[in-house]
Amino acid sequence: MGFHTFPVERADQLDDPARYRFCSLEELVYALDLTPTDTVLDIGAGTGFYTLGVAPHAETTIGLDIQHRMAEHLMDRDDRPPDVSPVVAGTDALPLADGTVDVAFSTMTFHEYSTAQSHAELHRVLRPDGRLVAVDWRRDGTGEDGPSLEERFSLEEAVSQLQGAGFHILRAESRPETYLLTARPR
Repeated sequence: MGFHTFPVERADQLDDPARYRFCSLEELVYALDLTPTDTVLDIGAGTGFYTLGVAPHAETTIGLDIQHRMAEHLMDRDDRPPDVSPVVAGTDALPLADGTVDVAFSTMTFHEYSTAQSHAELHRVLRPDGRLVAVDWRRDGTGEDGPSLEERFSLEEAVSQLQGAGFHILRAESRPETYLLTARPR
């Protein structure tokens, strides 16, 4: 992913239920609009906080992270169902076949992987009727949580990047501290 990675020694913070104040599991599942046969890709899965919450709504869930230790943490979780697979890779070279992902999502990591190459890779692995859902920190937020304001994108910048990468924007909304985007490959 992009600019930095979350410190593994603070991984337990990624499992803090207080994170739901920025995006509840119910809101995320609703935005993903999953079917029981979907293959889902969690981009920047970390310890699997959102991955494990989404998994019961899909057939297969892939927890992608660039850090081996984060993937090991997810793999070693006692509550990880067998249909959740941790994968170590960057978003600029996804080890997935073309058109094999129904829904890709990221929670608070869009700013980490937002490059032309990563967007092209996501476009490649998504099915033509697939969806990308991104919840991330707003550039005009307070900066009290999450990365520094300089590392963030505005909603308009994120929309422009995805449109430039061949995505059609289905939903784009600002919320306190974050934005939520849903896009489909064109």
